Amino acid sequence: MSNVRYRQLDGLRAVAVAMVLYAHFFAADGSYWGHVGVRLFFVLSGFLITRLLLEARSAAEFEPVAALKSFYIRRALRIFPPYFGMLGFVWLAGLEESKLVLAWHAFYLSNFWYALRDAWTPWILCHTWSLSIEEQFYVIWPLIILLASRRSIERICIGVILFSLAFRLYWPVTGTPSLARDLLPPASMDALASGALFAAWRSRTALLPRWMLMSWVPLAATFLILLWLRPTPLPMTLDWARWIGLEILPLVPLVMIVGYCSAGLGGYLGRLVECPPLTALGRISYGVYLFHAIVLAFVVKAQPWIPINVSEQGFGRLLIAGAGTLVLASISWLVLEKRINALKDFFPYVVPKERSTAQALHGTKAPGIPAYPHRAIDDSDALPNPQSSTN
Repeated sequence: MSNVRYRQLDGLRAVAVAMVLYAHFFAADGSYWGHVGVRLFFVLSGFLITRLLLEARSAAEFEPVAALKSFYIRRALRIFPPYFGMLGFVWLAGLEESKLVLAWHAFYLSNFWYALRDAWTPWILCHTWSLSIEEQFYVIWPLIILLASRRSIERICIGVILFSLAFRLYWPVTGTPSLARDLLPPASMDALASGALFAAWRSRTALLPRWMLMSWVPLAATFLILLWLRPTPLPMTLDWARWIGLEILPLVPLVMIVGYCSAGLGGYLGRLVECPPLTALGRISYGVYLFHAIVLAFVVKAQPWIPINVSEQGFGRLLIAGAGTLVLASISWLVLEKRINALKDFFPYVVPKERSTAQALHGTKAPGIPAYPHRAIDDSDALPNPQSSTN
């Protein structure tokens, strides 16, 4: 992918994490846009991971076991250091009695914890549910992409999407909806699989499916209407139908947005999405998402020393907590994440034969022979951790 496409995908990550910050820091009405931002991260993640693995699989030197090993090592290098650093800080600070449940978060089972409790307790770690979904996806999906037949990958993606829809259709017989409806893996696998399906399609052709070109605008418009009507109380069955619409209708528009940016969006929109402030935010979006709840907790505690209102949703909270989050995420990126990510160069998905031969003869990395794929699609986590070109 070209640098333009990298920058535009970074810009998309910035938009996604900005939606989350808007919902958690500013909106006073339980804004749904934060959830849309998370869904965009899922689509990005499914698309980029699948495209990366399919590119590796297409290489003549491809070996499934070596590629899987590199995938999991690279995932660990990208995700674990800041994540476990955050958990360690929460443990030391004893925030919201989080020590009692850290094992669930350490094993990336946060979504199951909150689903079983049916409550956002402790709140300070509630955003980790989406990171757990990502990790659960990463455990299984590379096995499918690297080991299943190429012809079956698209059918598998469609099957996952249909299973997710069936999961949603199940809820009317369960009574009052609970957090499990949104937090169990099937509730998010449709977004991840939609991104993956688009990546599999793009591996065959650069043309966008005609049905997507014709349907994404009406679907987006219908979604916006449902979102506008969201505060209106409805009977349980109609509320369930509205929830399905809010979850399903944005998928095609989000996939289209990812598709346009991954191909390099032109014109004013292209220049906007790759402008330096957005791409800079996109590069640190993992840290922004990871640390924003902790920063908010300390900002609220410091209200007596802050001259503007940060105890409630609004501009003051967005300004102070947002600035603190950006500072902390930037430090994490420059001091920790960027340096550790450099180690990923030692774990390429596919090693060219020339490099393997040079290493065998000299016992060192062959100079001038890059690891495959050279600046290929980045495999950084999307939720949201930034799948930045510098990762």
